This record gives sequence, structure tokens and C-alpha cells, in this order.
Amino acid sequence: MVSRLNPYISFNGNARDAMEFYRSVFGGDLNVSTFGEAGQPDGPGADKVMHAQLETPAGFTLMASDTAPGMDYSPPSSAITVSLSGDDQELRAYWEKLADGGTVMMPLEKQTWGDEFGMCVDRYGTPWMVDIGQSQS
Repeated sequence: MVSRLNPYISFNGNARDAMEFYRSVFGGDLNVSTFGEAGQPDGPGADKVMHAQLETPAGFTLMASDTAPGMDYSPPSSAITVSLSGDDQELRAYWEKLADGGTVMMPLEKQTWGDEFGMCVDRYGTPWMVDIGQSQS
């Protein structure tokens, strides 16, 4: 198996909704397992997400879970941001969907280094940076 680095996002009971939203943004195949399916069918939070994994056509992998029953939820820290970058204009569509219903911290616009760059926090509280490189002709 090839080593990979993937974002894994924790949610406070809305991981399924968030991952379905990310599937609407990026496309792809979403697999979701609940705590109930993992052997706790009558336990607290049986319908909550123990693990979700989205594999996108662009090759992105995004994983998430709800906070396990009995554990304290820690909201996302400003120390971590999910970054998307490349020359692909599809990034603009991702930006528009991620920013919709969220908070734009920095609008997607041309920067001094020549790329278009923006920062937002999506409707589920996940911070994102998008950098669209400008092709050299």
C-alpha cells in the first residue's frame, strides 16, 4: 500500500450530513459506518458515524467521524486548514460550493503571487484554502 496523507475531520453528531455535503462538492463514492454497525446497536449514538470515507474522482480522500459517545467534542482549531491547490479550474466550482452557506474569510481573487486564492469556513465549521494556479502560456 502506498502511504497517503488524508484529512480526518471530527464532527459533533452531523458527520453524515457533512460528508454528504462534501460528496455534493467533490463527487465520488462515500462509505459510512455507524457505531451501531460496529457492534453497539443499542448503545448511545448507535446511528452516529464511526467512520466515513469519501473517495473522489480527482483522487482526493476525505475521512470523518462523529465524536464517540462519552468523549468530549473539540471544534476545529484555527491551527489546521484543508488546502486545495492546482491549475485545475474545477477548483473554482469547489470553492463556490464550499463557501456557500459558510463564512468567506478571504474572497477568491488574484493575489500578488499571480494565483487566485481564497479562504473560507464551510457550513460545517471546516476551514478551507483554495489556490488556483495561473497557467503560463
